[in-house]
Amino acid sequence: MTSSSVVDKPPVRRVAIFGGTHGNELSGVFLVKHWQENGAEVQRAGMKTFLTNPRAVKKCTRYIDCDLNRVFDSDNLGRTVVEDIPYEVRRAQEINQIFGPKGSDDAYDLIFDLHNTTSNMGGTLILENSRDDFTIQMFHYIKNALAPERCPVLLIEHPSLKYATTRSVAKHPVGVEVGPQPQGVARADILDKMRKIVKHGLDFVQLFNEGKEFPPCTIEVFKIMEKVDYPRNKNDEVIAIIHPKLQDQDWQPLNNGDPLFLTLDGEVIAYKGDCTVYPTFINEAAYYEKKQAFVKTVKMKLTARHIR
Repeated sequence: MTSSSVVDKPPVRRVAIFGGTHGNELSGVFLVKHWQENGAEVQRAGMKTFLTNPRAVKKCTRYIDCDLNRVFDSDNLGRTVVEDIPYEVRRAQEINQIFGPKGSDDAYDLIFDLHNTTSNMGGTLILENSRDDFTIQMFHYIKNALAPERCPVLLIEHPSLKYATTRSVAKHPVGVEVGPQPQGVARADILDKMRKIVKHGLDFVQLFNEGKEFPPCTIEVFKIMEKVDYPRNKNDEVIAIIHPKLQDQDWQPLNNGDPLFLTLDGEVIAYKGDCTVYPTFINEAAYYEKKQAFVKTVKMKLTARHIR
């Protein structure tokens, strides 16, 4: 197929907006609850707004038993339901029944999964598949609609880092990650940024469904390469914190010799690497338990084909 060929895609008939996958990330919780009461601004045929982890939302905690955003793999979705099965695994199976089954023709076309981060990531879009022309075209549209405000795209496609996200039930999973916002706190500016991203995404879907063609486009993405842990002692305790020069510098270039960590004795631990990387999820509060201080990414370009 030549680059000038038009790829015909089926209409996007069933769209869901998920909030509360993590119960203490309040922008998505507030928006979904609001839209369930007054959904005029997001109302489309086939639209569903959904609170994904209601027990965690009620307790304003990330999860009850385990991370809902990591259990949408075949092992967990196929587990036998017994009395002591983790709540989030049981909930994942329920979500898979409603919006999936994952990987099937019956799955929802598109899911926006709304998240907050304590990291200084701004309004970030998360892409799971580098060959998803429809989603890349949507991200291109959203980025242009938000310009000159930045809207980075994080590509989490990786041979060994498997996320098994809640949104991966859909044919086109879209992560919306907006920060910085503390856990259990709502900030008007962060919520507004998330709201705008969803609005522009839904506008794109409507234009596409009405028959608009989208010519080939190219976007810049940050492809995840590696998770980096904090320095630890023999008892597995963190012994150094994010260096002030790295803190809040999500998406900024990190070069060999740049400071990464600072011990309480004042020792600076520097980055050792043979290429420039772009860290993100820097000092994310929820990732201390996952042994992750930040993730290293590299910049690359992705091109989507002409679609209609």
